[in-house]
Amino acid sequence: MSQNKSSFSKRNCFLTCILLKNMKHLVQVDISNSSKIILELNDENSPKTVKSFLEKIPFTLELNVWGDEIYTSSSPINIPEENSKSPVSLNDVAYWPTGKAICLFYGPTPMGKKDEITPASPVNIIGKIIDPDKSVIDTAEGNKATFRLKS
Repeated sequence: MSQNKSSFSKRNCFLTCILLKNMKHLVQVDISNSSKIILELNDENSPKTVKSFLEKIPFTLELNVWGDEIYTSSSPINIPEENSKSPVSLNDVAYWPTGKAICLFYGPTPMGKKDEITPASPVNIIGKIIDPDKSVIDTAEGNKATFRLKS
């Protein structure tokens, strides 16, 4: 009987781990005196980075704008490069290990070639921007934003 319980326990743990892998998490970014951004985090590319992000929220950071990218001041996340890449895709959400920043890619950066979204250095992709469109860039610079799980 105890062997059956042990097998059952191991199987349950295994199934739970499978279900948690590649989970998607909605994150709301509340920008002071402005709007909200909705992100969908996915741990498929950078599971350690997403895990650290989720363990640290809620947190509040200052926003900066570089071309069509919104990036934050230094975040509480401290993860090295994990399957990092450059260039990135439209609406990617990433963690920039060099600056410990969260990056929201709404379009090209000043560094990229034509029609290419190039971060300052490789980033860990952690998700996608769900809402809104890039009009939020106009009100982001210098504002504070709080990252929290969307309820």
